[in-house]
Amino acid sequence: MKEKIKQTLSSSDKFQSAAELLKMLADESRVKIFWLLCHSEECVIDIASITDMSGPAVSHHLQLLKSAGLIESRRDGKETYYKATDTELSHLLHETLENVMIIACPD
Repeated sequence: MKEKIKQTLSSSDKFQSAAELLKMLADESRVKIFWLLCHSEECVIDIASITDMSGPAVSHHLQLLKSAGLIESRRDGKETYYKATDTELSHLLHETLENVMIIACPD
């Protein structure tokens, strides 16, 4: 049993991926943006307004969330809209946030 655990622990790629993902959500602003985008598709200006952040700060967080595969974007004319990806990981993280914060999602 201990050998199997030791072997699993030695596969650092999986643990590194998990640590990187958790690091994404270690920032309150990114958590707010991710949670918001789980419920609606928004542009940078609207996200900034809703979260009381500057546009450049929102853009920075969006870039990090997108590189982690948690959000996706689409262009409509000059505007880019963002939303949470429809993946098992995004759904799991959203559910985890909901449970940790004991917050009800809007219908």
